[in-house]
Amino acid sequence: MNENAIRNVVSKVIYQLSNSHSFQRPIPIAVSARHCHLSEMDVEKLFGNEYKLTPKKDLSQPGQFAANETVTIVGSKGSIQRIRVLGPTRTDTQVEISKTDAVTLGVNPPLRESGDIVGSSPITIVGPRGSIYLKEGLIIAKNHIHMSLEDANYFGVQHGDYVEVSTHTVRSITFKNVLVRVSPNYRLEMHIDTDEANASLINTGQSGVLIRKEFEPNFKSTKVQDVGINFNGKLLTEKLVDTIDRPTIFINKSTIVTPLARDRAKYLKKRIKLIGD
Repeated sequence: MNENAIRNVVSKVIYQLSNSHSFQRPIPIAVSARHCHLSEMDVEKLFGNEYKLTPKKDLSQPGQFAANETVTIVGSKGSIQRIRVLGPTRTDTQVEISKTDAVTLGVNPPLRESGDIVGSSPITIVGPRGSIYLKEGLIIAKNHIHMSLEDANYFGVQHGDYVEVSTHTVRSITFKNVLVRVSPNYRLEMHIDTDEANASLINTGQSGVLIRKEFEPNFKSTKVQDVGINFNGKLLTEKLVDTIDRPTIFINKSTIVTPLARDRAKYLKKRIKLIGD
């Protein structure tokens, strides 16, 4: 056996050994383009009184859809048209873009988990019937993996864990500090933005492999799950508890919480607390 053949064999053995701890079940990857989530109040401000979003296409996560409606977002240096609105409506309005989009707009949004908008960047949203200015709500979304309870059990991870995901494309890359989000309603899928997809030459429908579980104390101590979310609605229902991806839901004294909502929160290990407690 010549020297080159020996090197090839050694390289294959090293590769197999270094990946012997990986989980071979593939994780589907979806590329998430710029989009926005709107509250019911902001839908009416942008599209008219009593306006309701109309579904255009169901998304991979159950109950989520891309709406027919689009908006324009405006920054200090430019604007981007035809930003797709995703439904259903949320408690708070937020816009998710890539770093490349941020350069176009002349803004500098933070890298956050979807839903963590406290202290994020301002943005103007323009619709066919009006416009709104958000003092906060513009972010670059962290990459993350949606998992069902069964998926999390299979991979040996929990909601809020961070993992590594390796891809095997023509430009292979390993994503570190990928947040795991677990819910009974989720379908297994990793979400990355368009900048990440372009850098690694990944298209929606390709897959990655979960390499190992990571302990990242710096991320753990600052991640959005420890922050919670303020629910300002009058009625907290079981369905709304399902849509809130935080372990703590802060409510006002006047908020009515249905018994089913409390049972659902307990099942999902979410806390419902009064603001100020």
